[in-house]
Amino acid sequence: MNFIRTEIPEVIICEPIVHGDYRGYFVETFRKDLLENFLGHQIDFCQDNESKSSKGVLRGLHYQLPPFAQTKLVKVIQGKVLDVAVDIRQGSPTFGKHVAVELSSENKRQLLIPRGFAHGFVVLENETIFTYKVDNYYSPENDRGIAFDDETLNINWILNHHQLKLSQKDTKQPRLSETNNLFEYGVNYYG
Repeated sequence: MNFIRTEIPEVIICEPIVHGDYRGYFVETFRKDLLENFLGHQIDFCQDNESKSSKGVLRGLHYQLPPFAQTKLVKVIQGKVLDVAVDIRQGSPTFGKHVAVELSSENKRQLLIPRGFAHGFVVLENETIFTYKVDNYYSPENDRGIAFDDETLNINWILNHHQLKLSQKDTKQPRLSETNNLFEYGVNYYG
């Protein structure tokens, strides 16, 4: 497993080593020991989630408030997405900046999104299956979001606005500047 720091160093691309031959392929998709060694702290994933979506579906930008904040390890089993992590840690040198990474069943890349980041993705191929691990349980009362089209975030979602399919919830999220439900840079949200 190769780990690559992005332009926001806390957001990490995980590239598994694929062993393939005429029969197909084999890949280790997760190694707790290697990931923890790279991060320098423990991570205890407790819930796996999966969604299936058609092209144009945009989910996000979502996060949970402490103490229910979540680290996510996301990947695509089938199809392709543009995955986005936005730094929402007030005082961070990269506050309001984002990382966008293409994840697909072909490249087998994964993205580790730590606590203190909002997360979203747009589906680029029909019949896309997206899965992710989280290190804290879903808490509906602590679920929050930021508008995917907040112009201050300057996210290029690749598809045109009229091609996007959003939930009612995601059409009504506040702009980053309109929310005070954020994280503080330098605070350890891992307990």
